[in-house]
Amino acid sequence: MTCRISVIAVALVAMGLSAGKGGAQEFDCIMDPAEVIELGSAATGLLDVVTVERGDTVRAGQVVARLNAQIEETTVELLRIRAGSVAVIEAQREQLKMISRRHDRVVKLRDRGVATEEALDQVEAEVIAARSNLLQAELNLDIARMELARAEVVLAQRSIRSPVDGIVRDRVRTAGEFVGSDDHILTLVRLDPLRVEAFLPVGLFGSVVPGDQAIVRPVTPLQGEYVATVRSIDRVFDAASATFAVLLDLPNPDGALPAGHRCRLFLGEG
Repeated sequence: MTCRISVIAVALVAMGLSAGKGGAQEFDCIMDPAEVIELGSAATGLLDVVTVERGDTVRAGQVVARLNAQIEETTVELLRIRAGSVAVIEAQREQLKMISRRHDRVVKLRDRGVATEEALDQVEAEVIAARSNLLQAELNLDIARMELARAEVVLAQRSIRSPVDGIVRDRVRTAGEFVGSDDHILTLVRLDPLRVEAFLPVGLFGSVVPGDQAIVRPVTPLQGEYVATVRSIDRVFDAASATFAVLLDLPNPDGALPAGHRCRLFLGEG
C-alpha cells in the first residue's frame, strides 16, 4: 500500500495539486446505498398484509408482505393428501402377487397336462396387465408429488421476502391493494457496504486501481474517518469536467452510517 500511496502522491505533485495532511489529496464524495431495490412480487393478487413500515430494519429472507393465498393453500392441502396416499399402489402390488401365484399354479397344472395352453396364456396376460397397473399407480404417485412440489412453490410466491439485509426506505402498497406484475410494494436499501462515489481529475487515471484504500470522512454532523476500498474505476471520462468516477466500498456492518450523505475522500494519506 505504501507503493500505491507514493504513486498517487507523485501524480498529484505532477498536476500541481496541493496535498493535504500526510501527502493526501482531498476530494468531494457521496455515500450511497450499495443497492436500492424496488421489491415486487412474482405473483399477482390482493395484498393481505405488509409486515414492515418505513425505516424498519429487515433481514434477508424475512417475510415483508403476503398476498391472499386461500386458493393456493387449499390446493397444497389437496395435493398433499394425494401425494401421501399409497393405497392404490399397495392394492396393485397385492393383486400382482395374487395373479403371480395363480400363474405359478397354472404352469404346474399345464406341465401335468391338466391345464391348457389357452388357460396359461390368459393368466400370463393378467400378469402383464397387473404389472402395467402397478407401474401406472407408481407413476401417478410420482406425478402427484411433483404437482405438490409445484403447488408449494406457487404458495411460497404469495409470501414476499426481503432479498437483502437492509432498511425500508418507502412503503408503496398496503393491505387490500392489488399487486400487478409491474408493481412494487416496498423500496429497500442495502447499507452494508456503502457505495462511495467520487470524481477525480483525469490526471490521476491509472494511478488509482481497484483494491487501493482511501480514507472517508463524512461531513458534519457525522464524525470520524473510515477506510474504504476502491471497487471500480470508470473508464469513460467526463469531458466537460475532465474527471472520471471512482467507486469505493465502505464497510458498514452495524448500519451506523446513513446513506445519501456527503463526505470527503483522502487518497494517498500516509
